[in-house]
Amino acid sequence: MLKQVAEGVLVHESEFCQSNAVVVQGGGGVLLIDAGVHGDELTCLANDLSDSGQAVVVGFSTHPHWDHLLWHPALGEAPRYGTARCADTVKARLSNGIDTRRFGIPDDVPLDLLGRITGLPSDAARIPWDGPEVRVIEHQAHAQGHAALLIAERGILVAGDMLSDVLIPMLDLHGGEDPIEGYLAALRLLDGVAADVDVIVPGHGSVGGADQVRTRIDLDRAYVHALRDGDDPGDPRVGSSAKPGWEWVAGVHERQVQQLAQRGGPDGTP
Repeated sequence: MLKQVAEGVLVHESEFCQSNAVVVQGGGGVLLIDAGVHGDELTCLANDLSDSGQAVVVGFSTHPHWDHLLWHPALGEAPRYGTARCADTVKARLSNGIDTRRFGIPDDVPLDLLGRITGLPSDAARIPWDGPEVRVIEHQAHAQGHAALLIAERGILVAGDMLSDVLIPMLDLHGGEDPIEGYLAALRLLDGVAADVDVIVPGHGSVGGADQVRTRIDLDRAYVHALRDGDDPGDPRVGSSAKPGWEWVAGVHERQVQQLAQRGGPDGTP
Protein backbone atom coordinates (compact mmCIF):
# COMPACT_ATOMS: atom_id res chain seq x y z
CA MET A 1 0.00 0.00 0.00
CA LEU A 2 1.25 3.46 -0.92
CA LYS A 3 1.55 5.98 1.90
CA GLN A 4 1.83 9.70 1.24
CA VAL A 5 4.78 11.28 3.04
CA ALA A 6 4.68 14.72 1.37
CA GLU A 7 2.74 16.48 -1.34
CA GLY A 8 3.03 14.35 -4.47
CA VAL A 9 5.43 11.85 -2.85
CA LEU A 10 4.37 8.37 -1.75
CA VAL A 11 6.24 5.40 -0.30
CA HIS A 12 5.64 1.67 -0.47
CA GLU A 13 7.36 -0.41 2.22
CA SER A 14 8.29 -3.97 1.29
CA GLU A 15 8.22 -6.93 3.65
CA PHE A 16 11.84 -7.51 2.60
CA CYS A 17 14.07 -5.61 5.04
CA GLN A 18 11.60 -2.72 5.16
CA SER A 19 12.71 -1.70 1.66
CA ASN A 20 11.19 1.58 0.52
CA ALA A 21 10.02 2.27 -3.01
CA VAL A 22 9.36 5.96 -3.67
CA VAL A 23 6.80 7.41 -6.09
CA VAL A 24 7.11 11.06 -7.11
CA GLN A 25 4.21 12.52 -9.06
CA GLY A 26 4.97 14.72 -12.06
CA GLY A 27 3.16 16.37 -14.92
CA GLY A 28 2.84 13.37 -17.26
CA GLY A 29 3.35 10.48 -14.87
CA VAL A 30 5.48 9.35 -11.96
CA LEU A 31 9.13 8.82 -11.16
CA LEU A 32 9.65 5.46 -9.43
CA ILE A 33 12.78 5.16 -7.27
CA ASP A 34 14.01 1.70 -6.18
CA ALA A 35 10.84 -0.02 -7.38
CA GLY A 36 10.57 -2.82 -4.83
CA VAL A 37 11.41 -6.44 -4.18
CA HIS A 38 8.75 -9.18 -4.10
CA GLY A 39 6.87 -9.92 -7.31
CA ASP A 40 3.42 -9.56 -5.78
CA GLU A 41 4.39 -6.20 -4.28
CA LEU A 42 5.61 -4.91 -7.62
CA THR A 43 2.39 -6.05 -9.26
CA CYS A 44 0.33 -4.40 -6.52
CA LEU A 45 2.28 -1.17 -6.94
CA ALA A 46 1.73 -1.22 -10.70
CA ASN A 47 -2.01 -1.83 -10.20
CA ASP A 48 -2.31 0.96 -7.63
CA LEU A 49 -0.67 3.42 -10.02
CA SER A 50 -2.81 2.25 -12.95
CA ASP A 51 -6.02 2.46 -10.93
CA SER A 52 -5.19 6.06 -10.03
CA GLY A 53 -4.55 6.91 -13.69
CA GLN A 54 -0.79 7.28 -13.29
CA ALA A 55 1.92 5.69 -15.38
CA VAL A 56 5.60 5.31 -14.60
CA VAL A 57 7.52 7.61 -16.95
CA VAL A 58 10.98 7.33 -15.35
CA GLY A 59 12.68 4.85 -13.05
CA PHE A 60 15.80 5.34 -10.96
CA SER A 61 18.05 3.02 -8.95
CA THR A 62 19.97 4.64 -6.13
CA HIS A 63 22.82 2.13 -6.23
CA PRO A 64 24.01 -1.15 -7.76
CA HIS A 65 22.72 -3.69 -5.23
CA TRP A 66 20.21 -6.24 -6.49
CA ASP A 67 17.31 -5.17 -4.26
CA HIS A 68 17.46 -1.66 -5.75
CA LEU A 69 17.67 -2.80 -9.38
CA LEU A 70 14.38 -4.67 -9.77
CA TRP A 71 11.48 -4.03 -12.13
CA HIS A 72 8.28 -5.67 -13.32
CA PRO A 73 6.67 -5.77 -16.80
CA ALA A 74 3.47 -4.33 -15.31
CA LEU A 75 5.37 -1.13 -14.54
CA GLY A 76 5.89 -0.52 -18.26
CA GLU A 77 8.93 0.27 -20.35
CA ALA A 78 9.92 3.66 -18.97
CA PRO A 79 13.61 4.56 -19.12
CA ARG A 80 15.44 3.51 -15.97
CA TYR A 81 18.46 5.44 -14.80
CA GLY A 82 21.28 5.38 -12.29
CA THR A 83 24.51 7.31 -12.07
CA ALA A 84 27.10 6.52 -14.73
CA ARG A 85 29.27 4.69 -12.20
CA CYS A 86 26.27 2.78 -10.90
CA ALA A 87 25.33 1.61 -14.40
CA ASP A 88 28.92 0.58 -15.18
CA THR A 89 29.11 -1.37 -11.91
CA VAL A 90 25.82 -3.15 -12.63
CA LYS A 91 26.96 -4.11 -16.12
CA ALA A 92 30.20 -5.57 -14.80
CA ARG A 93 28.55 -7.46 -11.94
CA LEU A 94 25.78 -8.95 -14.06
CA SER A 95 27.99 -9.92 -16.99
CA ASN A 96 28.11 -13.51 -15.71
CA GLY A 97 24.63 -13.60 -14.20
CA ILE A 98 23.73 -13.46 -10.52
CA ASP A 99 24.02 -16.13 -7.84
CA THR A 100 20.66 -15.97 -6.06
CA ARG A 101 21.78 -18.21 -3.20
CA ARG A 102 24.89 -16.18 -2.49
CA PHE A 103 22.88 -12.98 -2.24
CA GLY A 104 19.94 -14.52 -0.41
CA ILE A 105 17.42 -13.50 -3.06
CA PRO A 106 13.91 -14.85 -2.32
CA ASP A 107 12.36 -17.20 -4.88
CA ASP A 108 9.50 -14.85 -5.74
CA VAL A 109 11.71 -11.95 -6.81
CA PRO A 110 11.40 -11.23 -10.56
CA LEU A 111 14.90 -11.09 -12.05
CA ASP A 112 14.19 -10.87 -15.79
CA LEU A 113 14.49 -7.07 -15.83
CA LEU A 114 17.17 -6.84 -13.15
CA GLY A 115 19.63 -4.00 -13.60
CA ARG A 116 18.48 -2.74 -17.00
CA ILE A 117 19.44 0.82 -16.22
CA THR A 118 21.07 3.55 -18.29
CA GLY A 119 23.78 5.68 -16.76
CA LEU A 120 23.13 9.40 -16.64
CA PRO A 121 25.94 11.58 -18.01
CA SER A 122 28.79 11.69 -15.50
CA ASP A 123 28.17 15.39 -14.85
CA ALA A 124 24.37 15.04 -14.53
CA ALA A 125 23.06 16.94 -11.53
CA ARG A 126 19.36 16.15 -12.00
CA ILE A 127 17.06 13.38 -13.20
CA PRO A 128 15.64 14.28 -16.63
CA TRP A 129 11.87 14.26 -16.38
CA ASP A 130 8.72 16.42 -16.42
CA GLY A 131 8.23 16.78 -12.70
CA PRO A 132 9.64 18.49 -9.63
CA GLU A 133 13.41 18.96 -9.75
CA VAL A 134 15.22 15.91 -8.41
CA ARG A 135 18.84 16.64 -7.58
CA VAL A 136 21.32 13.77 -7.78
CA ILE A 137 23.84 13.74 -4.93
CA GLU A 138 26.40 11.13 -5.93
CA HIS A 139 28.92 9.67 -3.50
CA GLN A 140 30.84 6.43 -2.90
CA ALA A 141 29.84 5.65 0.69
CA HIS A 142 27.84 2.42 0.53
CA ALA A 143 28.44 1.36 -3.07
CA GLN A 144 30.09 2.63 -6.21
CA GLY A 145 27.92 5.25 -7.88
CA HIS A 146 25.49 5.53 -4.97
CA ALA A 147 23.12 8.50 -5.19
CA ALA A 148 20.90 10.27 -2.73
CA LEU A 149 18.08 12.29 -4.29
CA LEU A 150 16.93 15.69 -3.04
CA ILE A 151 13.47 16.88 -4.02
CA ALA A 152 13.79 20.30 -2.44
CA GLU A 153 10.39 21.71 -3.37
CA ARG A 154 8.74 18.75 -1.63
CA GLY A 155 11.25 18.72 1.25
CA ILE A 156 12.24 15.11 0.56
CA LEU A 157 15.60 13.37 0.77
CA VAL A 158 15.69 9.84 -0.65
CA ALA A 159 18.82 8.54 1.03
CA GLY A 160 19.34 5.14 -0.54
CA ASP A 161 21.05 2.78 1.88
CA MET A 162 22.02 5.46 4.39
CA LEU A 163 20.42 7.26 7.34
CA SER A 164 18.37 4.26 8.44
CA ASP A 165 16.87 3.76 11.88
CA VAL A 166 17.49 0.00 11.68
CA LEU A 167 20.63 -0.46 9.57
CA ILE A 168 24.08 0.73 10.58
CA PRO A 169 26.32 2.29 7.91
CA MET A 170 27.46 -0.54 5.65
CA LEU A 171 30.75 0.50 4.09
CA ASP A 172 31.95 -0.37 0.60
CA LEU A 173 34.89 -2.45 1.79
CA HIS A 174 35.62 -3.95 -1.62
CA GLY A 175 35.30 -1.05 -4.05
CA GLY A 176 36.43 2.05 -2.21
CA GLU A 177 40.08 3.06 -1.70
CA ASP A 178 39.28 4.58 1.70
CA PRO A 179 35.82 3.39 2.78
CA ILE A 180 35.90 5.30 6.07
CA GLU A 181 36.66 8.67 4.50
CA GLY A 182 34.31 7.90 1.60
CA TYR A 183 31.45 7.43 4.04
CA LEU A 184 32.29 10.53 6.05
CA ALA A 185 32.48 12.57 2.84
CA ALA A 186 29.00 11.36 1.86
CA LEU A 187 27.62 12.32 5.25
CA ARG A 188 29.07 15.81 4.79
CA LEU A 189 27.20 16.09 1.49
CA LEU A 190 23.94 15.06 3.14
CA ASP A 191 24.57 17.40 6.05
CA GLY A 192 24.94 20.20 3.52
CA VAL A 193 21.36 19.79 2.27
CA ALA A 194 19.74 18.89 5.61
CA ALA A 195 18.26 22.36 6.02
CA ASP A 196 16.09 21.73 2.94
CA VAL A 197 14.71 18.42 4.20
CA ASP A 198 11.42 17.82 6.01
CA VAL A 199 11.15 14.09 5.32
CA ILE A 200 13.90 11.51 4.92
CA VAL A 201 13.28 8.18 3.19
CA PRO A 202 16.00 5.57 3.76
CA GLY A 203 16.39 2.56 1.52
CA HIS A 204 15.46 0.35 4.48
CA GLY A 205 13.64 1.32 7.65
CA SER A 206 11.23 3.98 8.81
CA VAL A 207 10.55 7.30 7.12
CA GLY A 208 11.78 10.14 9.34
CA GLY A 209 10.63 13.71 9.85
CA ALA A 210 12.65 16.91 9.93
CA ASP A 211 13.70 16.26 13.53
CA GLN A 212 15.33 13.00 12.43
CA VAL A 213 17.50 14.27 9.58
CA ARG A 214 20.53 15.54 11.49
CA THR A 215 19.94 13.01 14.27
CA ARG A 216 20.44 10.18 11.78
CA ILE A 217 23.40 11.90 10.11
CA ASP A 218 25.06 12.32 13.51
CA LEU A 219 24.30 8.70 14.47
CA ASP A 220 25.82 7.37 11.25
CA ARG A 221 28.86 9.62 11.65
CA ALA A 222 29.40 8.47 15.24
CA TYR A 223 29.25 4.84 14.11
CA VAL A 224 31.82 5.39 11.35
CA HIS A 225 34.09 7.28 13.75
CA ALA A 226 33.88 4.34 16.17
CA LEU A 227 34.86 1.92 13.39
CA ARG A 228 37.77 4.15 12.44
CA ASP A 229 39.00 4.50 16.00
CA GLY A 230 38.41 0.92 17.10
CA ASP A 231 35.84 1.93 19.70
CA ASP A 232 32.59 0.33 20.82
CA PRO A 233 30.00 2.26 18.77
CA GLY A 234 27.29 2.04 21.43
CA ASP A 235 24.86 2.20 18.54
CA PRO A 236 21.16 1.51 19.31
CA ARG A 237 20.88 -0.42 16.05
CA VAL A 238 23.38 -3.02 17.27
CA GLY A 239 22.91 -5.56 20.05
CA SER A 240 20.10 -5.85 22.57
CA SER A 241 18.65 -2.44 21.70
CA ALA A 242 18.15 -3.36 18.03
CA LYS A 243 14.61 -3.40 16.68
CA PRO A 244 13.05 -6.89 16.92
CA GLY A 245 13.88 -8.81 13.76
CA TRP A 246 17.04 -6.79 13.16
CA GLU A 247 19.31 -8.56 15.62
CA TRP A 248 21.38 -9.80 12.65
CA VAL A 249 22.78 -6.28 12.21
CA ALA A 250 25.21 -7.08 15.05
CA GLY A 251 26.77 -9.67 12.74
CA VAL A 252 27.17 -7.05 10.02
CA HIS A 253 28.99 -4.86 12.52
CA GLU A 254 31.34 -7.66 13.56
CA ARG A 255 32.18 -8.48 9.94
CA GLN A 256 32.96 -4.85 9.21
CA VAL A 257 35.29 -4.66 12.22
CA GLN A 258 37.10 -7.81 11.05
CA GLN A 259 37.35 -6.74 7.42
CA LEU A 260 38.68 -3.32 8.32
CA ALA A 261 41.31 -4.94 10.54
CA GLN A 262 42.35 -7.24 7.67
CA ARG A 263 42.34 -4.38 5.20
CA GLY A 264 44.64 -2.15 7.23
CA GLY A 265 44.97 1.60 6.70
CA PRO A 266 44.15 3.63 3.58
CA ASP A 267 47.59 2.85 2.13
CA GLY A 268 47.21 -0.87 2.77
CA THR A 269 49.45 -1.03 5.84
CA PRO A 270 48.28 -2.59 9.14
